Amino acid sequence: MHLRELRTAGHAPSLAAALMHFDVSFMAWVLLGALGAYIGEDLGLSTAAKGLMVAVPLLSAAAFRIVLGLLGDRYGPRRVGLISMAFVVIALVCGWQLASSYGALLGVGVLLGVAGASFAIALPLAGRHYPPERQGLAMGIAGAGNSGTVLTTLFAPRLAEAYGWHAVFGLALIPVTLVWIAFALLAKEPPAPATPVRPRDLRNILREKDAWRLCGLYAVTFGTFVGLASFLPIFFRDQYGISKVDAATLVAVGAALGSLLRPLGGYLADRAGGTTVLTGVYAVGAALLLFTSALPELAATATAFILAMGTFGVGNGAVFQLVGVRYRERIGVLTGLVGAAGGLGGFFLPTILGVVKDAFGSFGPGLGAIAVAAAIALITTMRPSTVALAGARA
Repeated sequence: MHLRELRTAGHAPSLAAALMHFDVSFMAWVLLGALGAYIGEDLGLSTAAKGLMVAVPLLSAAAFRIVLGLLGDRYGPRRVGLISMAFVVIALVCGWQLASSYGALLGVGVLLGVAGASFAIALPLAGRHYPPERQGLAMGIAGAGNSGTVLTTLFAPRLAEAYGWHAVFGLALIPVTLVWIAFALLAKEPPAPATPVRPRDLRNILREKDAWRLCGLYAVTFGTFVGLASFLPIFFRDQYGISKVDAATLVAVGAALGSLLRPLGGYLADRAGGTTVLTGVYAVGAALLLFTSALPELAATATAFILAMGTFGVGNGAVFQLVGVRYRERIGVLTGLVGAAGGLGGFFLPTILGVVKDAFGSFGPGLGAIAVAAAIALITTMRPSTVALAGARA
């Protein structure tokens, strides 16, 4: 399918609005990760404390994604998206003016979780405007809002060098406000509303093994991608002693690759099947992570991490193609649930790496554990019950 056909197959302005919403939300969501090296030096934090700080927004996003998924299905992704961006503005103001202690920064991290929960708004807004055979590409394009992590890791450290890390939160208000306005003008509620899911209905969904499978698959693909994007600036600084700006630049390359390849993951999943794509993703990803656990020289480690982020970016698009195929009528709440699992995966990665480094004096065992998680996901993907997801409908 040519990209220009998206203009007639669905509602292109809503797709653009979803992409922008997702992009600036992710930009705000990973600010603590991009600024973690600066904040850590300013406050004298241990590696474990830095890991927890950058992980808190990922954890809170997991809870907020379920809430926004439910609200989006009931009231519409456009309306809920506008409200969620108001909370992002509040979080940025607090980071700019009020975050002067570690405890306050953890509070800001909780609020920034709302930005990470934009996932449960942007993808349904994009996907429900398109027919099933086009959802992989449409949701992959909207999901390329992961590129917000690129903007943050590339520019936040440079701005912090010039103006201080507090000011970066204030400067982030500019693009967030502009996109807030654009979203209000461009986005349209989907023509076919999703079936509203009441909170108590979640119990029934959580009894479905397919929902758990999708959550597990995404916890590894997205959790690894966003966890690395959040923690690697700290890792490169602590492990190799390079400058904070150079460390962030390396991460930005990986984040850019993963974001650009996410639509490819959805496209390939439309053509070959999501589980087929994921089998390759987990095999390559596990091998790359295992390689990094040996902590080779900087060039080799950086290359492996960049390739791993690109690989898991492909996986992100493939998982959500499966979500769209399996749960078209309940895509909002499933996006919230699966996205929450991704947030949990992202929370554990920096937390584990920080704790392991302080306990054992090396990042190697933590990276090895993450490689094992990818290998387990590979085995799960190859099981017949998981392969069957590619042809399921609900």
